[in-house]
Amino acid sequence: MLSRAAPWSPSRSRPPGRAVRRLSDGDTAALAELVGADPVANVFVAAHLAAHGTAAGASSGAEIVGMFDGDGRLMSACWLGANVVPVEVPADHAQAYADVIRHSRRRFASIFGPAEATLAIFAELSGPAARDVRRAQPLLAMEGSPAVAPDPLVRVTTADDFDTLAPACVSMFEEEVGYSPVAGGSENYYRRVRQLIDLGHSFARFGEDGEVVFKAELGSVSPAASQVQGVWVEPSHRGEGLSHGGMAAVVEHARRLAPVVSLYVNDYNYKARASYRRVGFEQVGTFATVLF
Repeated sequence: MLSRAAPWSPSRSRPPGRAVRRLSDGDTAALAELVGADPVANVFVAAHLAAHGTAAGASSGAEIVGMFDGDGRLMSACWLGANVVPVEVPADHAQAYADVIRHSRRRFASIFGPAEATLAIFAELSGPAARDVRRAQPLLAMEGSPAVAPDPLVRVTTADDFDTLAPACVSMFEEEVGYSPVAGGSENYYRRVRQLIDLGHSFARFGEDGEVVFKAELGSVSPAASQVQGVWVEPSHRGEGLSHGGMAAVVEHARRLAPVVSLYVNDYNYKARASYRRVGFEQVGTFATVLF
């Protein structure tokens, strides 16, 4: 995690002819235009705008900072919450955002987003050690019906499924990230699991004994695109092809909310990439993730 530092002030991050500041409600239209430049890559912040209707900070305490040119036009932005998420950040803006991050009092679990911006910001931080740097994560997307038949047993989960679903979510997180999301307290993580269930963004197939055998969620949903996360098959059921039909079912559910369905995957996860390709996903970009 990033260490605490002095509070950030806008005057510390002003390249010649540019200004970096926190966004406010008055910047909402400009931020919407910015995320619209790439609705798939920017779906995380686009989903915030769709849910809250403002570029101002979220109730969670997260905020968005942006770089403006000399005419006051928003050129790029960066979400600062539990994670750092760049929005249309070119490499030459990275130092300014790194300065904001370095002088904030926040602790971040990760930086993720388009690879060039993510890795440039991390390089400019030149201090915090990362637990893992995933430099090339194919960003995949599809529009239209899946190429394989959806699994009819995959359904939207309900509040009654929480006690069965939550352990599967924890297992997926531990496999993917390398530590337990409930270590030191489970309240925040389980709140997020419940939130996704309440939103209708959580999907699962349950086995004969009631156990979760496949699951996935929509982590971000905007009017233009959704992003799938947390895809997981119970270990004893791997190799049975559940992910093909399962992902096809998730796509069908997601298309009711937004026309484009996306996700990003580790480049070394060849089996998952082959499965997504079979369902109909194609690479549209490259993400990177820095885990602290």
